[in-house]
Amino acid sequence: MSLVVVGIGDCQVSTDPRETLITYALGSCIAVLAHDPVSRIGGLLHYMLPHSSLNADRARSNPAVFGDTGIHLLIERLLRKGVQLNRLTLRVAGGAQVMDEKGVFNIGKRNQLVLRKDLWTRGLMVSGEETGGLVARTVRMEVATGRAFLRAGAGPEHEWALQPQPMSPLGGAR
Repeated sequence: MSLVVVGIGDCQVSTDPRETLITYALGSCIAVLAHDPVSRIGGLLHYMLPHSSLNADRARSNPAVFGDTGIHLLIERLLRKGVQLNRLTLRVAGGAQVMDEKGVFNIGKRNQLVLRKDLWTRGLMVSGEETGGLVARTVRMEVATGRAFLRAGAGPEHEWALQPQPMSPLGGAR
């Protein structure tokens, strides 16, 4: 098994079933883990700030730093590899108030909001979420199986089970 470290402001997509994608120390940052169980393709985005309008030059040179451009980058890379969005399983972690316990800047909450808005407009549902709070998190995902693991703070790592998806208004799971 090969470990692929996804740093802050990074986005990786893999078709290699031997790879595990991992990102460390998610404070107010958000990690989006995406997996297509049929094509066995996985992706991980670790973005730091909500809106690319904060620094347009930086967004052009590294769109994965920002939520609005990073989510688009992740989805585009997945589609280019052959993922079908209707099969996509998404997990989201981070968005804590680690260094802003009083919520003065609310970066974690703003990061969550941009993610929810973007996924909603694409009609995508989150199947696992560990966001908010005051502790940093580490997450990893096996590309072959889509199994994901999460560690919050100094706690032990545990397998991150999928949550049942709600019924769509048209009937059946989304």
